[in-house]
Amino acid sequence: MEHRHLLPNEIDLLLDGEVGFGVTPLRAHVRGCARCRAELEEARALTAALEHLPHFAPSPLFAERVMSQVQVFEPAHVTALDTARRWLPASRPARALAGAAAAGVALFLSVATLWLAARLDVLLFFTNVVAERTRTTLVDALGNAAAAALGQPALDAVRASGPAGLTLAISALLVAVLLAAVGLRALVVTSSRRRG
Repeated sequence: MEHRHLLPNEIDLLLDGEVGFGVTPLRAHVRGCARCRAELEEARALTAALEHLPHFAPSPLFAERVMSQVQVFEPAHVTALDTARRWLPASRPARALAGAAAAGVALFLSVATLWLAARLDVLLFFTNVVAERTRTTLVDALGNAAAAALGQPALDAVRASGPAGLTLAISALLVAVLLAAVGLRALVVTSSRRRG
């Protein structure tokens, strides 16, 4: 113990009046080391000064104000239970009726799901019909928009040339949009330079 000075936690042990296996060598060191004795006396003086400070109590609404500003994490299962308690009726007969209604809805949904699974071919047929009608509507709308923008002869030329013509038309449109954006940017830069 003579080769080093006391660590802060060792000084705390002496301040707290701890007794035990490791405290005796610490006390012996303090008796022989002026620096550690001075640190222990400073810590005792600080503790005494802190003890004599007035004790302040927060206002009665302090905790309520703080907690109203804290976002408390609430697990999903707690939220679900709270929601269920709010929606469940208070009386036993009403709870039984609500439980029976929930069981009836669950049974209906289960039977409907099983029926749809057994009739999967019908479900797939109707899904395909809806998807085909949606695709046809979108293609017609895009064709009408292209005919309005480019004219019917240009649209007929793109349709006649197939996928390569469509790719070329889309590429030309993208180049035209890019050139328009660059031209607008140049106009804005020129206009701002004339003002400045």
